[in-house]
Amino acid sequence: MPDEGIQVTDGYYFPISPLLLFPETRGDFGVYLKVKGRYVLYAHPEESFSHEHQKRLFANGVSEVYVLAAQRDQFESYMEKNLGRMLLDEQVPLRERSQMFYNVSVSLVREAFRNHLPGQGLSQHVGRLERFVSLGIQHLAQPGSLKSLASLINHHFQTYSHSVHVFVYTATVLQSMGLEEAKVEQAGLGAILHDIGKTLIPKRILNKPGRLSDEERQAIESHPLQGLGLCTQVELSQTTLHGILYHHERLDGQGYPCGLRKDQIPITVRAITAADTYDALTSSRPYSEPKTPFQALSLMRETLGGQLDPEVYRHLVLVLSGAELV
Repeated sequence: MPDEGIQVTDGYYFPISPLLLFPETRGDFGVYLKVKGRYVLYAHPEESFSHEHQKRLFANGVSEVYVLAAQRDQFESYMEKNLGRMLLDEQVPLRERSQMFYNVSVSLVREAFRNHLPGQGLSQHVGRLERFVSLGIQHLAQPGSLKSLASLINHHFQTYSHSVHVFVYTATVLQSMGLEEAKVEQAGLGAILHDIGKTLIPKRILNKPGRLSDEERQAIESHPLQGLGLCTQVELSQTTLHGILYHHERLDGQGYPCGLRKDQIPITVRAITAADTYDALTSSRPYSEPKTPFQALSLMRETLGGQLDPEVYRHLVLVLSGAELV
């Protein structure tokens, strides 16, 4: 039976779907019901969830349960542990699966970026990201997944959420181009980590609304090399490292940091670059308002052959159109 609750403000709790309480699992967080403005404990921490829990909730028309905001980390760890099972469970609606896929992925990237310690510290986070990317590729291969994710991708400028967006677009484009799954996974990890070097750039530069000075521009343009430096002690594939180092290279050789040209730039990097460009244009940033998908793609079309690969662009348009984003 639920325990009696006390009146508190909603800021102390966050809602989740009962579908995310998987039978025969256990979380070290409490689950609450909201009854007449009061939160009552429904399942104690360490209590195993059962089919009976879900049956009672749905029998009573409960569409949301609540977790203490102070236990968000415990809930996210629970979701990470059970993510694969959830993504592959066709009894859970695709939109529910997509929502949790997105929320868990952003939290994982945020944690990795906030704990960007060299060596073993970053290795532990990258290992978790690798497992997530593998599951994410399987999820994105399901018909309708990108469409389900589209409404969840809020275009605001934060490095970790931007990195998740770039991963989603990159993986979907490369899948549509027929690349083997292992290569897509390696490129996906590179997409997630492509901006990790920005964690070493002062926020006053990243968030500056006006024109950058030459010194500030040099600092910004150092982030691919900074990112590579952070990852030198982590076992990553060449494909992943290329995504981190080369994502600002251009076909005409005017990119940075190496000034690569045309075929010197791997196709996986070209996909990351296109995804990065699209998400940057459609995001709200300190120095620019977001453009519509149509406006962004129109601007990108003008740079084909110079900055962006035309074939990658064509596939990006196709996958966005299929997801009804344009």
